[in-house]
Amino acid sequence: MDEFWAKLSEGGETRPCGWLKDKFGLSWQIVPSVLEKMIHDPDSAKSERVMATLMDMKKIDIRSLERAYEGSN
Repeated sequence: MDEFWAKLSEGGETRPCGWLKDKFGLSWQIVPSVLEKMIHDPDSAKSERVMATLMDMKKIDIRSLERAYEGSN
């Protein structure tokens, strides 16, 4: 994920929630596969914490999402 982010954002610009624009103006979102499980968890408190954490990120940090999912800061 870090490698894709670095290469695609080079010469472009980063955006919130894992979005970026490459140097050609194409938009990309680099998303870890674990995110889908977290945001679709039947425990709405878990998914809400993950979404709130995600909204404060540019490049997605899996460890921060895992901490939010587990309810630890």
